[in-house]
Amino acid sequence: MAHLLGAEALHLEYPTKVVFDSVSLGVNEGDRIGIVGRNGDGKSSLLAMLAGRREPDGGRVTVRGGVRIGVLDQGDTLDDGDTIGGVVVGDAAEHEWAGDARVRDVIAGLLGDLPWDAPLGTLSGGQRRRVALARLLAGDWDVLALDEPTNHLDVEAIAWLADHLKRRWAANAGGLLVVTHDRWFLDEVCTVTWEVHDRIVESFEGGYAAYILQRVERDRQAAAIEARRQNLARKELAWLRRGAPARTSKPKFRIDAANQLIEDVPEIRDRVALQSLAVSRLGKDVVDLLDVSVAYDDRQVLRDVEWRIAPGERTGILGVNGAGKSTLLGLISGDVEPTAGRVKRGKTVKVATLTQRLDELEEHLDEPVRVVIGRLRTTYTFGSGSKAQELTPGQLLERMGFSSAQLSTPVRDLSGGQKRRLQLLLILLDQPNVLILDEPTNDLDTDILAAMEDLLDSWPGTLIVVSHDRYFLERVTDQQYAILPGPDGAGRLRHLPGGVDEYLRLRAGVRDREAAPRRGAAAPERASAAGGSGSGDAAPALAGAELRAAQKEVAALERRMSRLQEQIDGARAALADHDQSDYVGLAAEMQRISGMEAELGALEESWLALSESVEAAGG
Repeated sequence: MAHLLGAEALHLEYPTKVVFDSVSLGVNEGDRIGIVGRNGDGKSSLLAMLAGRREPDGGRVTVRGGVRIGVLDQGDTLDDGDTIGGVVVGDAAEHEWAGDARVRDVIAGLLGDLPWDAPLGTLSGGQRRRVALARLLAGDWDVLALDEPTNHLDVEAIAWLADHLKRRWAANAGGLLVVTHDRWFLDEVCTVTWEVHDRIVESFEGGYAAYILQRVERDRQAAAIEARRQNLARKELAWLRRGAPARTSKPKFRIDAANQLIEDVPEIRDRVALQSLAVSRLGKDVVDLLDVSVAYDDRQVLRDVEWRIAPGERTGILGVNGAGKSTLLGLISGDVEPTAGRVKRGKTVKVATLTQRLDELEEHLDEPVRVVIGRLRTTYTFGSGSKAQELTPGQLLERMGFSSAQLSTPVRDLSGGQKRRLQLLLILLDQPNVLILDEPTNDLDTDILAAMEDLLDSWPGTLIVVSHDRYFLERVTDQQYAILPGPDGAGRLRHLPGGVDEYLRLRAGVRDREAAPRRGAAAPERASAAGGSGSGDAAPALAGAELRAAQKEVAALERRMSRLQEQIDGARAALADHDQSDYVGLAAEMQRISGMEAELGALEESWLALSESVEAAGG
């Protein structure tokens, strides 16, 4: 494979720290390289040196003649006065950029919901990030260097970006360098992983899953070196190996070696034991949302939400920005009152929310970390039964990546990731039994994310998570729900038996339905020429007896769904009265509930397809 760029004996240092010492590496045609490592170890600096944005203190970077390198920085460099169209395509005439299939794909994938002439000053941070990414991807580059490209993107946009990068070049063409903490994205896109640590860059074959396997092997050979990281990595590997088949079917993932490494690693969570402990702490009533709707002024945000949250439940919430996720969390926490329906809370419920604003730290900014933690509990118990652990606040801090030197650091001088970790520890030490995490992965590297997941594995309570980090969401929750728009535009809560993949399919269907009227309005002649049948994307036309039969089937499906939902709610409520020492019986009952939820999801799919046909026929 042809050489694109390389580095020879790179050296980089700050007054108090050597970041790289004699690092040599290369990027060839067809390389898709993910760069991982702890915050502060030099990932962004390495990317900047390779892209020509920063000069090393020693050594040199070589680039093959004619190679074009496109760079996405973490910072926002866009001018508020520019428009979206002006930033993405510049002064190019519409027929020029509209004739380029790649530009059309980028605009549709990232900017389809934004007004083309909107000034950038009117956009949110996430929207501006999409514009910056679209500007870069619309260009023609031999190498793309992306620094945290998934920041501020939702699950849909991240999935689109991964697909675009996989299709952008032929298999043995182009080069990709990406710094990201998004482990799903790394596994989906990258074929090589570079780990930046201890002044060096170590190369591993494959994406994140293969990297974890090889890192475990490396740590085993090193025996006592980085023992804590080894244990976390092995636990991470166990989840990857036992998880969705897509993760472990990578050609370079050596399954036999993985099985040998994890044969003595237990399941990441003892769900039955945690459920039992959660019931003892919470009772059978947690938070019930009963036919709840919320409206702000004339805008209906949520409608007819029915959700009985069970003790020990671990649920992820998906939805586009503005769908109503924050409103839903507010209903659970008590910060939002419904405009219709009611919210019922158990008497022992104690809700805590890890917000995106770091509010819990405001009063402690001038205090050292040691002082802040010293005021709290002297010990904290994780897990249950024989697996219970008594940890001091200092041990908790160490478990979350704080060094002894950082204990004397004032809170205001901590990095964003350190503040985020301290915020979580303060909340956990207050011992809530319902924990809401709102985008908890911001500013955290992959090792610290693994440590946070390890901490949550033994937390015995009800967990509600909103996150665009697909890996984290699937790792710490056992089920997912989505907020999807109904016919009136208001959000409805829907269970996702198929997880994130099902959500992406449903969202694709929503986008197609939203685009159908625009396509029809833009080409009325085409519809007429087709004999009035409309676009091929429309639902099949129904009339007469066929329409009446479909209407009856829709009503029947609704009744079956209602009965099944009642059975599920009753079975969940009965778990609280079940003998908590009967682990086998509890596990069987939970499996039965999962089966009913899967059946309900299949019924919902059938109902949605039939409803679209009935609506299309005017029924």
